[in-house]
Amino acid sequence: MLRRFLDYVEIRTKITSLFAFVMTLAYLFFLKQEINIKLTAVFFLSMFLFDLTTTAINNYIDTKTNHQALQFDRKTALTIIMLMLVISITLGLYLAWSTDIVVLMLGGICFLCGVFYTYGPIPISRQPLGEIFSGIFYGLLIPFILLYINMPKGTYVDLQFADFCATANIMLANNICDLEKDIKVKRHTLPYYIGKKSLNLFAFVYYATYIAAIIMVVFKVLPPIYLIFLISIIPVQKNIKQFMEKQEKSSTFICSIKNYIIIMSSNSLAIFISGLFR
Repeated sequence: MLRRFLDYVEIRTKITSLFAFVMTLAYLFFLKQEINIKLTAVFFLSMFLFDLTTTAINNYIDTKTNHQALQFDRKTALTIIMLMLVISITLGLYLAWSTDIVVLMLGGICFLCGVFYTYGPIPISRQPLGEIFSGIFYGLLIPFILLYINMPKGTYVDLQFADFCATANIMLANNICDLEKDIKVKRHTLPYYIGKKSLNLFAFVYYATYIAAIIMVVFKVLPPIYLIFLISIIPVQKNIKQFMEKQEKSSTFICSIKNYIIIMSSNSLAIFISGLFR
């Protein structure tokens, strides 16, 4: 039962929300900002449950057209979705009530985009916007909300670019590998429109992460010691090269996951070390 549930919500793909959370905590440590444990825990549970919910909705809807079997009968699968959704929304509303209208509005935007990512007449996942939306919501809004609920009101916060890029590239790699299958179910993702240029974009997005890191040091958002993060480009480049040579879900899609873990863990560590020497 548990294994079927974990497969249903694709638990293995949830590193995107987890690493975004960890990296932001590292940034709060760098800022020497006291963390509100209660609100942070509520936000994490709400965020994580909603992430599981959107994946479950995606699988529930896709199995109507791709003729694949669900891990549960459809009634049970829908009940699981509704249960997770209600708990996630309840936690989100409590967080908004405990903070202010900014969190309520941002949470509402996340909720609407999460639902319409796979639901509706023209789901976001079937358009060439999936990479942008996943990058924005995992790479920007999650860190922003976490910073917002932990920092003094009126504080300006600088957001990290690495999570946006690494998250978007997981989606891009997935769509590149699934291009033929997506065309059959009329899912016209970004690779459908730009073809082989998808591979150039895949590589460029990673490089943009390192350019952003240098820019943050130049503008004194982070200290020079943060540049130890640049060392991670060595294994990242190796994975880029491997994916450029072959785009296959079963063998090389994992390169995007590896790069996400490398970039986010090394970035979080570099920020944490920067905090130690501040």
